Amino acid sequence: MNTREYKSSVFTMLEEEPKYALDTYNALNGTDYVDEDAITIQKLDGRVLLSMRNDASFLLDSFLNLYEHQSTYNPNMPLRQLLYFSDLMWEMIKEKNLNMYGRHKVCIPTPKFVVFYNGLTKCPEKEVMKLSDLYEHKCEEYDLDLSCVIYNINPGYNEDIKKKSKVISGYTTFVEKVRRYSVEAASLEDAINRAMDECIEEDVLAEFFSRRREEVLRMEVLDFTFERRLQLEARDSREEGREEGREEGREEERKRVFFTLVSEGDISVARGAEKLQLPVEEFVKKMTEAGYQVPV
Repeated sequence: MNTREYKSSVFTMLEEEPKYALDTYNALNGTDYVDEDAITIQKLDGRVLLSMRNDASFLLDSFLNLYEHQSTYNPNMPLRQLLYFSDLMWEMIKEKNLNMYGRHKVCIPTPKFVVFYNGLTKCPEKEVMKLSDLYEHKCEEYDLDLSCVIYNINPGYNEDIKKKSKVISGYTTFVEKVRRYSVEAASLEDAINRAMDECIEEDVLAEFFSRRREEVLRMEVLDFTFERRLQLEARDSREEGREEGREEGREEERKRVFFTLVSEGDISVARGAEKLQLPVEEFVKKMTEAGYQVPV
């Protein structure tokens, strides 16, 4: 499994549908759009990009919303979003046969970059990442910059937005149910199905889960299998770090014991080995590696 598969989450599935995308857009922007035709869903190489058309009743700048869902914290999102936007603009220029080299301006949508984060690593409620944060040379002003807003949608974070969005609150509820039931269920599939059953009973995105149940099951198995792999890798890394720390501590203790023995005028290898509960040969080897001249 690769991270690209993992990126295609259930949250992305929700945002592919105009009514759910509209719900999210209104919650983030304080708008109250109800016309689903106001949203045009655009896909580029598997990535979901949402664009708001000009409203026919009044002048409204075009906004291009690039939404990304992440279960792992990634400090490179501004760079990734820049590449997404560049790809999309290139497709738009080709599709509309626009002339970038002509005498007239080529107007493009105003981009808004948003990331929804619900991983297990503790992160701020809201964070703004900038492309300039990644530059090697810092300047007072940059010829090119990009801001990306990251919303933590885990329980207890951004509850004001969740109150406005059934999509964000519903997705958070669903994920937490799966995480909880995956601990006790016979299989991950059982946990996901139980979570969907409860969501349907509690009217949490019930229509979506009823209609796209099989797709959700397949996608969530990928999500949580990958999430579990990340947890295990993190645990192994912590264990390795602790073991390295314990070995360093033992090494320091060996040095301390030998230094104490020498200071006390006692250079008895047998006594040192006994004190550290090591075979004599191992004690001599360790002390020699540490740079001490150990009398044999």
